[in-house]
Formats: sequence, structure tokens, C-alpha cells
Amino acid sequence: MLDINLIRHNLQQTKQKIAHRAKELEPLIDQVFELDIKKRGLQTEIEKYRALRNKQSKEIGLKKLKGEVDEGQFLELKKIGYRIEEMEKELIQLEGDINRILLSLPNLAHDSVPIGGAEANKVVKTWGEPLQPTFPLKPHWEIGKELGILDLERGAKLSGSGFSLFMGNGAKLQRALIQFMLSLHTEQHGYKEVWPPYLVNEDCMRGTGHLPKFAQEMYSIDRDNFYLIPTGEVPLTNLHREEILSESALPLRYVAYTPCFRREAGSAGKDTRGILRLHQFDKVELVQITKPENSYQALEEMVNHAENVLRSLKLCYRVVLLASQDMGFGAAKCYDLEVWSPAIQSWLEISSVSNLESFQSRRMNLRYKSSTGKNILCHTLNGSGTALPRLVAAILENYQKEDGRVLIPEKIRTYFGEEYL
Repeated sequence: MLDINLIRHNLQQTKQKIAHRAKELEPLIDQVFELDIKKRGLQTEIEKYRALRNKQSKEIGLKKLKGEVDEGQFLELKKIGYRIEEMEKELIQLEGDINRILLSLPNLAHDSVPIGGAEANKVVKTWGEPLQPTFPLKPHWEIGKELGILDLERGAKLSGSGFSLFMGNGAKLQRALIQFMLSLHTEQHGYKEVWPPYLVNEDCMRGTGHLPKFAQEMYSIDRDNFYLIPTGEVPLTNLHREEILSESALPLRYVAYTPCFRREAGSAGKDTRGILRLHQFDKVELVQITKPENSYQALEEMVNHAENVLRSLKLCYRVVLLASQDMGFGAAKCYDLEVWSPAIQSWLEISSVSNLESFQSRRMNLRYKSSTGKNILCHTLNGSGTALPRLVAAILENYQKEDGRVLIPEKIRTYFGEEYL
């Protein structure tokens, strides 16, 4: 959530920055500014009336001690009380209107972020060379079916389109990748492993920015007021909601494997074949909670951690700095990691790493106590959330052999136990 002080004291700059995210949102900043002026004016009036009420209460009290009764003044006191009640109700309404707008606004882009849509995205790094096959490669959905490890037809029979079904060595490959990534992040990158709930309450979803904006994309259980998590970011970041952390505890680094659930499985005709866009998929997610001055160093560190996964698997990838209109709702700066798919001759987004600055911590009241005793909003970062289905697809296509087998990357053979699928 945006800081109201940005709008109060830097109105034009804030409007310009929000326009970089979406031009049509600019009038909402003016609305918040006008509502905030009205709110603060009303607060001043309430304080004046409260002071008047206190003064008259004391005067009436003194008169009672003297045995004097002033019915007119007593009636006037009651009128003041009614007026205060009316203004307090109006104040609550104004605060609610302001919060509703603020909750609907995306984060402001960092100054280093390119301005524009996807066409302004900037490739900042490429690692490895795209595979140049010497024989016709099969896309992952074909080779997976031939190997008997991917059964999309039965997945659809069980749950409908947008759901996958891994069988035998396909399930084993996913498990091996999960074990490999958890071990890498906990043993080499210093993250603490968490096994969180997959159902969370409304406060959690609001805290990370998924509510109210993305309510229609979430799977909800209305009877119990729960949501199925769309990403491991939600429970991990909310671990410390409404807490004041000690400065010495920061940074906090968490990693978790979770299934993820999203109603939106991609727009029609885009990445809809195979297992690239799913309603349910598995991810290994990283989250860091840091001091504000350290968050951009942590962002680069997390990108490197995500890169280590792909380098270890010897997959050609590139790092893309997303432009202002292509970033996620809460991101101030975001990098996508994309792996080359030789069978379909395309780059596949496989990880995304974002610095959300104080956008989430303001929503969830997540702070730390500084050495001066001041409570300061933390910065939160999430990502390196390597999507398992896409990683499996990349392996099936990049490690495909002419005889129809698929080689297991060397780094995960310990977890898989065999050389070939």
C-alpha cells in the first residue's frame, strides 16, 4: 500500500510515478488527496468540538457543586455530543474510502525501472548458449507422453483443463527437483526451510496485495473464509504480520516448497499447450525481510540464488528487468529469469524476483525496532519462485536424446537415482 505522506507532500511526483504503472490510475491519486484534505479538516473540527465539550463539562460540574443548574448549557452540551458522533461517523467513512483506493493502487516503480510496457523490458544478462539440436526435438508435452511420465488427458479427467498429472518418473523428477532446490537454498544460500499451511485467511491475502485486486483469480472456500495460496510468498511473508522485529534479527530468509493455486491459467492461445499454464502447480519460493537500506542489495542476491538453480542444471537462461507496466502489482523492481525452450524456439519465464519495498509491510504492519527505538517498516522481497512444471518442460526439451530418452541433469541424479528418464 502506498504511503499517504507521498500523496500529501509530493502530489505531482506521485501522480507521475503512478502514471508510469497505468495512466488511468492518475485520477485516483487526486481523489485520495482531496479525501485526505477533507479528513484532516474533519479531524481538526472534531478536536475543536471535543475541547468545547470538555470546557462546558467542567463549567457544568462547577455549577453543580454550587447547587446551580443551567438547563440551556446542559442541552447545548448534548448537542455538541451528537455533533461529535456524526462527525466521527463521517471520519470513519472517509478513512474507509481512502483505504479502499490505496489498496487498489499498485506500487510505484523504482527509478532504475524502464518506463513502458513489455516492449520496454531490458535483457540484462544471458548465460549459456541456446541448444542447437542435430535432430528434430519434440515439445515437452509429446516427449512426456511418449515416456509415460505426463498424462494431461487423465489430469483433465480428474480436475478439468489446466491441471497436470505426473506419473512414475515424472513424479519422481519433480520430487528430485524440489529436494535439490531446498537443499541448495538452505545449505548454500542461508535460507530457513518452512512447511507452511496451504490455506490462509483473508488478512494474509490482503497483506501481500492479492486482495482485493485479484479476488476473482483466487480459489476460495467461502464457508470457512479461507483461500488456497496462489504462491508460497503469501504464508512466508505473513509469518511476521503485526509484529515488531528486533533489528538484529534482520534479514530474515525463508524458503518453502508449496503447491500453488490460481484460477487464471493464461490468456487464450498463449502458453496453453502442455504444462506451461496451470491452475495448480508446484514452486519453491524464497522470501527475504530486510531493513530498507539493504533491500536492493538483497534483490540482486536473490536473483543470483535463482540463477544458481539454472546454472547448476546447465540450462541456458536470460535475466530480464521488467518495465513499469509489466511488473507485478506490488513490485517496485522485478527481474524475470527465462529459460530457452529449443523445441518451441521461445524463452519461458521460470522465476521472478521482486523487491516490494514497504508496500506489503505497510499493509500487514510489519516493522522492526531500530537502535534509536523507532519502529520502522521492513522491506519485503519475494521470488526465485521456480515453477516446477516449467522447469520440467525445460529439462525434457534441453536434455532430449535422439533415441527418445531424456538425460537427467547431473546435479539432480543423486536425488533421482538414475541417469535417464
